[in-house]
Amino acid sequence: MVGSLFYRKNKTVSAFTLGDSKIPGWVVTMSIFATFVSSISYLALPGIAFQGNWNPFIFSLSLPIAALFAIKVFVPLYRRINSPSAYTYLEQRFGPWARVYASTMYLLTQLMRIGTILYLMALTLNAVFGWNIAITIVVTGLVVVIYSTLGGIQAVVWTDAIHGIILITGAIVCVLFILFDMPGGPGQAINIAIENNKFSLGSFGFDLSQPTFWVVLVYGIFINLQNFGIDQNYVQRYMIASTEREAQKSAFWGGMLYIPVSMIFLFIGTALFAYYQSGAANLPVELQDIAKSDRVFPFFIVSQLPRGITGLLIASIFAAGMSTISTSYNSASTVFLTDYYEKYVKVEVSDKQKMRVLYTSSLIISIVGICVGIAMINVKSALDVWWKLASVFSGGMLGLFLLGVFSKQKNVNGAVPGVAVGLLVILWLSFSNLFLGEDAIGNQFHTYLTIVFGTSAIFLVGFTIGMFSENKNQSDELL
Repeated sequence: MVGSLFYRKNKTVSAFTLGDSKIPGWVVTMSIFATFVSSISYLALPGIAFQGNWNPFIFSLSLPIAALFAIKVFVPLYRRINSPSAYTYLEQRFGPWARVYASTMYLLTQLMRIGTILYLMALTLNAVFGWNIAITIVVTGLVVVIYSTLGGIQAVVWTDAIHGIILITGAIVCVLFILFDMPGGPGQAINIAIENNKFSLGSFGFDLSQPTFWVVLVYGIFINLQNFGIDQNYVQRYMIASTEREAQKSAFWGGMLYIPVSMIFLFIGTALFAYYQSGAANLPVELQDIAKSDRVFPFFIVSQLPRGITGLLIASIFAAGMSTISTSYNSASTVFLTDYYEKYVKVEVSDKQKMRVLYTSSLIISIVGICVGIAMINVKSALDVWWKLASVFSGGMLGLFLLGVFSKQKNVNGAVPGVAVGLLVILWLSFSNLFLGEDAIGNQFHTYLTIVFGTSAIFLVGFTIGMFSENKNQSDELL
């Protein structure tokens, strides 16, 4: 419905990708927040808190650092470049290869994200109605691509804003119901959680092979810098705001809003643990398996909540998922058009032809994402899989971006070997266990650190080589 409302206003590439830069600031803020939140958060965070503790909340604690960096560096930079693509900047700094590299890594990441979210949404419908997960993934993916394609970025961000409000409301209502449905009242849930150490943030030790406080914090800083700095989903929202000031406010508050909301999601999982421990209801034996933790919340929604609240929660889960998927469809198709089709297929192209490319690429991306979602069936934890794959597919492209920001020269001499070393580090950490088993270097470091080491390698190698090259050139000039 929302897509059809904006269809008539969505006849140009500018309207489809940037909304003609006329989107109200509060809508952009809610859209950035909705980009953070998805079915990954809505179902996987309660699942992890149910089976473990609040270790994922450390990720949220890293957000202020990334958000402040965004309003000081990222937003002014992209508003100055004034391009629909986040990767135009990398081409300006290092050449076309950098743009292709980063945009390719982005597209791979989005395909994994789409698939993960489709899978988690299908889990809910499977729990509620018993629908086949694979068929649900296919139908949902196609429905979302239709409305996001019809309405472009305007339909996406306005839907994000509506979905964000529904999402927060549904989560709060769910928490209140669990607490007041406890046999011993709200205090019983807190006591059971404390007795079982469910509010723990994890170990504060320095074991780099485990998701300790420090490992998750560093991972969060790097992944959120990447989100704010070089993720097309976010950069596109900086550009749709009416002014730079509005874009900065939206970037900051959109990120900050995720912190308390992620606390609510984690508390839902903790409260569910206390709920079933208290004997308020029985959890089926098959859902007590750690590999099925993502399914506990959907089961609770179906079996315990009153019908009206059940509908609200299902709407919330779908709101979270559809917002993120539609965002990924729009941003990925924008990247395909600007970074590939216009540059390498057909430079001179009419607006009508560009719109056709946007529609076609959105459909292709949805089909591949659907296939990924089907492949996600029966994973242990969707959040763990998403975080690990995000580290691998991101390819350390944040390192290349930071190299461009903090080095004065064009620094191509340093960028190419930096990326090469960074990719080798990522591949080494990710796949060495296939050849070396338990002695593999990848087993010595947690998967979350892949993006940290890959990014650091690109930046440090690139910056060092570039600095020596610059000094050599200056010496040659003196001679």
